[in-house]
Amino acid sequence: MAKLCPLLLLFFFFFFSTSLSCPEYQRKALLQFKSGLIKNANSSSDYSLLGLESWNSSSDCCGWDRVVCSSPSKSPSVKVIGLQLDSLVASLGMESQTVTSSMVLKSLSQIKSLMFLDISSNNIQGEISATGLANLSRLAHLDMMHNNFSGSIPSEIFHLRYLQFLDMSSNFLTGSLSKEVGSLQNLKVLRLEDNSLGGNIPKEIGNLGKLKELSLRGNNFFGFIPSSVLNLKELEVLDLRENLLRGEIFSEIGKFSNMTTLALSNNRLTGRIPSSMQELSRLETLRLENNMLIGEIPTWLFDIKNLTNLFLGSNNLTWDNNAKLVPKCMLSQLSLKSCGVKGKIPDWIAMQKTLDWLDLSKNMLEGPFPEWLAEMDIGSIILSDNKLSGSIPPRLFQSLSLSVLALSRNNFSGELPATIGDANEIMVLMLAENNFSGQIPESLSKIYRLLLLDLSRNRFSGSTFPVFDPDAFLAYVDLSDNELSGDFPAFLSCIATLQVLNLQNNSLHGSIPETIVNLTNLRILDISSNKLVGEIPADFGNLVGMIETPDTFSSISDVLTIPIEFGDLIVNWKKSRQGLSSHSLGIYSLLDLSKNQLSGEIPALLGDLKGLKLLNFSFNNFSGGIPPSFGNLESLESLDLSHNSLSGSIPETFPKLQELTILDVSNNKLVGKIPEGGQMDTMNDPNYYANNSGLCGMQIRMPCPEEPSQAVPEEDESDPWVAWEGAGIGYLVGLLTAIAGLYFTGHFVAGTPQKFSFRRTKDHPNSAINVESARRRIRAVLSE
Repeated sequence: MAKLCPLLLLFFFFFFSTSLSCPEYQRKALLQFKSGLIKNANSSSDYSLLGLESWNSSSDCCGWDRVVCSSPSKSPSVKVIGLQLDSLVASLGMESQTVTSSMVLKSLSQIKSLMFLDISSNNIQGEISATGLANLSRLAHLDMMHNNFSGSIPSEIFHLRYLQFLDMSSNFLTGSLSKEVGSLQNLKVLRLEDNSLGGNIPKEIGNLGKLKELSLRGNNFFGFIPSSVLNLKELEVLDLRENLLRGEIFSEIGKFSNMTTLALSNNRLTGRIPSSMQELSRLETLRLENNMLIGEIPTWLFDIKNLTNLFLGSNNLTWDNNAKLVPKCMLSQLSLKSCGVKGKIPDWIAMQKTLDWLDLSKNMLEGPFPEWLAEMDIGSIILSDNKLSGSIPPRLFQSLSLSVLALSRNNFSGELPATIGDANEIMVLMLAENNFSGQIPESLSKIYRLLLLDLSRNRFSGSTFPVFDPDAFLAYVDLSDNELSGDFPAFLSCIATLQVLNLQNNSLHGSIPETIVNLTNLRILDISSNKLVGEIPADFGNLVGMIETPDTFSSISDVLTIPIEFGDLIVNWKKSRQGLSSHSLGIYSLLDLSKNQLSGEIPALLGDLKGLKLLNFSFNNFSGGIPPSFGNLESLESLDLSHNSLSGSIPETFPKLQELTILDVSNNKLVGKIPEGGQMDTMNDPNYYANNSGLCGMQIRMPCPEEPSQAVPEEDESDPWVAWEGAGIGYLVGLLTAIAGLYFTGHFVAGTPQKFSFRRTKDHPNSAINVESARRRIRAVLSE
């Protein structure tokens, strides 16, 4: 979709190279704007990437990059009318810096002649400066997308009566649209995508009689689509995706005779597809997926000749499997995901010679992978979650276009073609949960663009693996639940881009390679249920991706034109086998080495992995103590050290683990008191402490014996009584001895004991006994 209207394109291409002279006040305003950006830049920034090198005080601003001036033939004086200022901050390396809305618009607001302004993708913070916008009354094109604007849309925007294009997508705007939006009679394009706006879509939106494009994508709008939208007779694009809209699609939708794009996906819309939609003769893109629409998919949709992109998946729609369909359209993208398509893959798809995206996942398809489909050179084929069977035609991998192949959770079998690596444009290969067997083809290493490889839950075997180049793009590798043998694939520890590595439940042996610490992006490592031996590499604590608390995950779907739903990552999560959704992998960091034959002591450096949420070393042969540094694992939710030979006590640092919900140290040789405080007070399942040689504590209702008195430094090594080894007895004997001495020296009159006092011996503070008990004993002695 072009962002520049034809008039502005004319200005850019016809007048850009013309020698002009802008007003001095405008030149100063632009230099002030540049100075403000540089002050917020990192000191190490490379300003050559900025695109403002030509902006200096000794040249005319009409000759600067990113600046467009008016033509002398069109106005009595030359002025700045266009500024293309997108992605400046990112170029300056200011992603973590604060650039405020007022700072940006304060300088630019002085250029009142502006008709075109693009400040997108600059990480601008704060509320939109209403004052700055109010001065730019001649704006026809305003692009503010991909920033960090917050608050509501200021009413001043709706006073820009010449505005034809407004893009405020990918921000954090709140509140609802002002009613004054209805005053923009000449507005042709309005885009407010990917914000956090709340409330209903204002009915005043229908006052924009000249509007050609309306996009409110990715907000928090709820309620019904206002019927006033039907007043927008010239509307070409209606994009209300990714909101919370409900109700039915209005039956009069066919009145939009100029509409080319209707995108209502990812809402809560109900009802049927209106029959009037077949009157949209110019419709090119229809996106209705991920709603709650019902009824049978009308075959007349395929009679709309201009239709090229059709997305109907993930509704409650049904497909007529007996329909004799002869489409009049030529599709590029088709999604009938979860639409009840049965039987073999429909033959009419073979007529779609321009098809580049095909998603028939989560249906009830049966039979083999058709040869005609393998010969179509489709870019993305998604057939996961069906009942397809047989082998994959080798012809499929001769494709020069194939970038996504998702066949997971079917009944495919046989060996993968040895020529699979010839399809070297593949970025995503998902074949999980089938019956594939044999070795993993070495030619896979030829696919240099491969980002995601999921061959889990099959019957792959062998001890050799495709050796990928260290510069490979691989971010996600899942080979779990197969029959792989041989040493740990050392080449995997050299792929710096790797974020997820799952090799659990195979028969790998040998030791963990020391080079695995080179995987600085690794956040999820699961090599459990293998036959690995040796010790944990001491430098494991340097896995940078596990040190920082996870908050983002470089989504593989971000690099694709259309998001893909990946299968869950199956791991042992908190004592049960669970799937971690691909949509939330960014919040997880885990390390699972359980059920191997690893030995030695657990390195203390592992306490540096503060981003870990799960740590599982159970069912190994680890010895020594539990590192006290584990108390630094501030994000840890589950810690399983059971079934080892660990000794000593549970570290007193464990009460610092405020996120901990599972702690299992059973079947070790631990002793001593279980620490109390914090989450440790809730770790009270006796099974998780069972079969240790001497644990005690309130968590297992096992009282700990009183701690022995601390020894006092001996004054005379030859006199055990002076050392007060027996504190109570020694104190009593000493008192009796003193009394006897007093008696024989005449300090007692016969039958009349003299007064005397008791005090703790100053030199032996740890030897005190109950004083009242001592008095009773002495009285008993004296009375005899």
